Parts: sequence; structure tokens; C-alpha cells
Amino acid sequence: MKAVIIDDEKRARHLLSSLIKEHCPLITALHEAQDLKSGVALIKEVKPKIVFLDIEMPEESGLSILDYFSETIDFEIIFVTAYNHYAIDAFKLSAIDYLLKPIDVLELKAAIIKASKAIENNNTNIQLQKLRESLKQLAIDKIALEVPKGILFASHDDIVLFEADGMYTNVILKNSKPKIICKPLKHFVEQLSNNTLFFKCHRSYLINLKYVDELIKEDGDYLVMSTKKRIPISKSKKEQFLAIIKETFL
Repeated sequence: MKAVIIDDEKRARHLLSSLIKEHCPLITALHEAQDLKSGVALIKEVKPKIVFLDIEMPEESGLSILDYFSETIDFEIIFVTAYNHYAIDAFKLSAIDYLLKPIDVLELKAAIIKASKAIENNNTNIQLQKLRESLKQLAIDKIALEVPKGILFASHDDIVLFEADGMYTNVILKNSKPKIICKPLKHFVEQLSNNTLFFKCHRSYLINLKYVDELIKEDGDYLVMSTKKRIPISKSKKEQFLAIIKETFL
């Protein structure tokens, strides 16, 4: 059975390749690619039955592989990733498997057996549809935050605020340490434009209204968040804020 490994890290590719060659005799031929574009070309050339796919790569996310195969695929996808539990919850919704780095040999062997059984049962395209549906559902109430070791899928309800930091954005989460994201605040303002709970109260802040504790009118108006952080509110935004509060909560 042929397999393709797509991962931008050479060391990670070679490590996975070594584990497969040593412990997984079901895989008889292995090919490697360092980015998604060359990986897709390799898939179309060698026609593997299993693709081990890294998620977070510099040029293009592994999740974009679905864009290259619009209707059908004839291979199984096993994500190999440093994702945390947010992403794992997402992929549990589908029949597609995943492996967390550092890779556990027993989990690797189990994933390959699961993939081979799916191939035998000829339900690969059912799995593709399930993955599409899972990602679509995930997008409804979660947002993708590109952190250094992968992508954090955070629930909208867990986000307290976004704070601009030049071309970066600090994301304050309810029960986690702040995250620095390599995206400008504008990116999140546009992404959450249809979510009425998020309000851009200042050029540097996008806040979740459910975490606003108080509006203070002294030394310039500002909002006190549940984290006790004080957020300025622009004069031009004050009336809009009061109108939204009245419509949403009163």
C-alpha cells in the first residue's frame, strides 16, 4: 500500500517515515513532500492509499487539501499535527484520523489499520464529506487562531477580546493564556462581522460583549472587562455601544 507524507519539516518527515518503515508493514512504498502544492502533485502522480498530512505549513494549511479534490478522493487522510484539544474535538466529528506529535507508535499502527479498513470498505468519499461537514460546523461557532505550533480552534464564547499589536493581534481567552496571532486586528473584525456579540469599541480593540462588566465615565469613557482589563471606548462608538447593549441585553 502506497503512502505520502506531506510536512514542511524535514526532520518530522524523516521521523515519521522511519517509524512507518520499522513498524507498519502494510505500507510498502513511501513518498514525501515539503508543502501542500507539491504534495497534491505527488498524490496525483503516485496515487497513494494513505496521506499523512501536517496541518500548519508556511505556504498553505493542510486543511486546504480539500480545495484540490472537489468531488471525490481515493485515499485516506491521517492528520499529523501538534493540534491541541480544540482541534481534536473537531476531527472527532469525522471519520478521518489524526496523530499528535510526538507520534506514538501504537497510535500510528492503529491509524493505519483503521485507514486500511476504510479503504477495504470503500467509504473514503463518505469520510471526505464528513470532514467537510465537520469543518463547516466548526466554523459556525469557532475561530481559527494560527499559533506557533499549529492552529487553535477557539470557541467564540471563550474569547474575551482581541487587541491590536501592530500587524499582530493579542487574543485574550477566558481560561487560557493570551495568544499572539500573526494577523492584524482587521482580519478578525472582518471574520466576526456577522457575530453580534463582538464589537469594535476602539481602533485597537474588538471585544466580546458578554465579558463587559462595566462602563466607566471618567477620564474618558472606558469599559471594564471580566478580566478587570480597562478598554477605551471611542467617542464615535459610545452611542452605538449603548444601542447594542439596550437591544441585546435589556
